[in-house]
Amino acid sequence: MSGNIEWVRTHCSRMDHGGCSLLVRVKDNRIVKIKGDPNGFLNKGYICPKALALPERLNHPLRLKHPLKRAGNRGEGRWKRISWPEALNEIKDNFQKIKERYTPKAVAFGQGMPKGLELFALIRLANAFGSPNVVAVQDVCHAPREITGVHTCGFYPVVDFHHKSRLMVIWASNPPSTNEEGQVCSLLFKQIREGTELVVIDPRRTALAERAKLWLQLRPGTDNALALAFLNVIIGEKLYNRAFVEQWTHGFDELAAHVRNFTPEKISEITWVDPDLIREAARFYALSHPAAIQWGNPIEQNAHTFDTVRAIICLMAICGNLDVPGGNIQANEPEILSLGKFARADLLPAKRKEMIHAFHNTIPRMMTVPPAYFRKAVLEDTPYAVRGAYFQGANPLLSYAESRLTLNALEKLDFLAVSDIFMTPTALLADIVLPAATTFEFNDIGHYGLGHGYILARPKVVDPPEECWPDLKIINELGKLLTSPELWYEDYEGLIQEVLRPSGLSYAEFVEKGYLHGPERFRKYLSSGFRTPSTKVEISLSLARKFGLPALPNFSGLLEEDDPAYPLILTSCKSRYYLHSSYRWLETLRKYRPKPKTEIHPVTAAKHGIEEGDEVIIETRNGSIVQHAHLTDRIHPRVINTAYGWWFPEAGAASFYEWEKSNYNMLTSSENLGQAFGTPNLKGIGCRIKPIR
Repeated sequence: MSGNIEWVRTHCSRMDHGGCSLLVRVKDNRIVKIKGDPNGFLNKGYICPKALALPERLNHPLRLKHPLKRAGNRGEGRWKRISWPEALNEIKDNFQKIKERYTPKAVAFGQGMPKGLELFALIRLANAFGSPNVVAVQDVCHAPREITGVHTCGFYPVVDFHHKSRLMVIWASNPPSTNEEGQVCSLLFKQIREGTELVVIDPRRTALAERAKLWLQLRPGTDNALALAFLNVIIGEKLYNRAFVEQWTHGFDELAAHVRNFTPEKISEITWVDPDLIREAARFYALSHPAAIQWGNPIEQNAHTFDTVRAIICLMAICGNLDVPGGNIQANEPEILSLGKFARADLLPAKRKEMIHAFHNTIPRMMTVPPAYFRKAVLEDTPYAVRGAYFQGANPLLSYAESRLTLNALEKLDFLAVSDIFMTPTALLADIVLPAATTFEFNDIGHYGLGHGYILARPKVVDPPEECWPDLKIINELGKLLTSPELWYEDYEGLIQEVLRPSGLSYAEFVEKGYLHGPERFRKYLSSGFRTPSTKVEISLSLARKFGLPALPNFSGLLEEDDPAYPLILTSCKSRYYLHSSYRWLETLRKYRPKPKTEIHPVTAAKHGIEEGDEVIIETRNGSIVQHAHLTDRIHPRVINTAYGWWFPEAGAASFYEWEKSNYNMLTSSENLGQAFGTPNLKGIGCRIKPIR
């Protein structure tokens, strides 16, 4: 890079899904300033604390900078520095050994939250190697909404923030804190300034709840019951869009009969939401056109997720808010390579039948293996043995439900390789650790495959440390060793150009544009119907019997029966200062949130003798952890909101970074999984709390 000072335009990433256009000031290969780009497609100048902390991440003294080979027992933290060729050949030799002794299926490839092209490149590597098993957290993030949408209406219904909505229902979402999947809060705030009304459905009184016309403080884990009560009101009072229902829905009469039992009075007892408030909110949504539902991934974090998503899509459909400007739309992709072609799905045509979760009868179209089923394969050889794994950008020891099971599974593997930017509790268990390049250090494409109809240019801003490689480069080089070299490129950036090829643009031309957006087309069903077996919105799922799933969305009971021994209800939410378990080592962010905080209502705290800042023990039937009490009336007296993703880098490798002490997933269980997606209950769990004296 030049020694001159220059400003570079790029997009944020790896602090969340990204999406904010940034102006980055560079001097002598170092970032000296970051600010939001006022012309940003999604953010219009907005920037969050995580983005401002990005330079610290690049230059952290404890950053991984060399490939490492384990020199002691797993978790001991003793390493030998090795070269990249040695590291890659160690992975090749061990994976080939496992492949020959078992089958290619015995090697799994793992990904955390998708951050760029690396997930789909990893799927390409797995397909080429012959393994159908890419393990990811789709079961609790994104897949239930997307895949249920595909089966119900033929597409993933996302909010159209670029056209005005009369009403926005913010359901289990908090964009000012999370900017989930690039749904950056600046676009929402613009709508609010222009008169869009809000209904907020959230167990916590968020900042958006305070700005809302209506706030429904529901019991965690009862979203599907609430959605069914909305349907009861809207159908019972004939507030639905009759023309759309008659022409474009399949199974409306069955739904109408089904929801008669889900009265606001009955559902109020389950959700804790006043029946009159349920009626008011349902009417408000039904009578506001267009209206959009911004749904967050908390609705995907319990065993009811399939029913919840189905019920909410039914709401969108019967009120005429599907694929209309300002509603929930089918985003149209720009001219880029399809996911299937990029991932080379043609190399493994029987993949759907061979994936681990196919044995467990999950719903078709899931592209990644739910963690609970991956662990079963490792620990129980069900449906077959898995003996090796490669993880990138992931920390499953913290992020998978029931952490002790994850520990057991990772320890049982014959071989584990991890790519990351910092030593994590998961990386401590690896045989080989690879130092990854991170944001601003390589060219990338953002938002590919997320279903929002656009991709974002993420050009390189500075050079990485000499031995830190982009995940795309690691995959490209592993691909040459593990599979046919013809599938890969001399320079990994060939993978980037492959995505862009249908657009006719070079990467430099794409960077100049900044982003590519699909064409605006609405109500596409008028010409071709919906892409479902009935060509209509499948309010009653026509393939339900084939899938072994209920045809209509339902509420069959609480996630757990109330138990006097665990009288409080446990939930969690994302922190605006961290990305899942990442970045606890960044001092800039840590000063904002130095300790894991559990939110407790003052009345509940007084009952248990807890004061602000006290260390408290949170217990469920599955385990216990320690966090610090924060008293707030933003939550219900019966709800405990516990911080998630916590470990302590400052504690050092010798103590395993105290990964168990405050780790939310010590409290969760994989015992009761949702049938459709293998989703565990991460919220709505019975718990109790006590101070440490």
